[in-house]
Amino acid sequence: METMRLQAENLSAKRGEDLLFRNIGFTLENGDALVLTGRNGSGKSTLLRVVAGLIRPERGNITFQSQTGESHPVREASHYLGHRNGMKAELSVSENLGFWKEFLGDFEGGRGMSIDDAAEVIGLSGITHLPYGYLSAGQQRRFAIARLLVAYRPVWIVDEPTAALDAKAEAMFSHLIRSHLSAGGMVLAATHQPLGLESAKLLEMRGFEFDDLEEMV
Repeated sequence: METMRLQAENLSAKRGEDLLFRNIGFTLENGDALVLTGRNGSGKSTLLRVVAGLIRPERGNITFQSQTGESHPVREASHYLGHRNGMKAELSVSENLGFWKEFLGDFEGGRGMSIDDAAEVIGLSGITHLPYGYLSAGQQRRFAIARLLVAYRPVWIVDEPTAALDAKAEAMFSHLIRSHLSAGGMVLAATHQPLGLESAKLLEMRGFEFDDLEEMV
């Protein structure tokens, strides 16, 4: 069985007519985490969306090699959790998570949790029958995080994932991140919180006015 590998080469992207970044490259393997740093507007969120397959890059390539050595689009092997939770307010929590569990499915090499088990892990068991829109902002974010658990994907792409979370919920998410990495998963994150990723690689996004963008380990 081979090592999983996510590789980005010479990525460039624009917002409208403005170049946000260029010549971005990095490689992640089993257990690796990469944290994006940089000021607001430097392209962190855009880079995450490019890697997730939500935005087409101006230039560059992104490849993902599974443990069997096969190549896949990154979107088939990844979860993307952005600023929005991706849940419908009028549906129950169970209906929302059930949709994502069926829609995403499990990638090779792993199996997602049941909805009840995922709710217990995030500390919100017993309320999955409620409409999602009835919940507090913190509860809504925690159930959005549960999306990462109900379908197995080795690559987690997360953008400020702890927004609206209290300290206890932040600690819970940090534990989930560490467990995912320990199991051989990968994490690509834009965050102002440490998330327990002290050994993560760092990629500083400097914005389009700079010529060079350096990866720092």
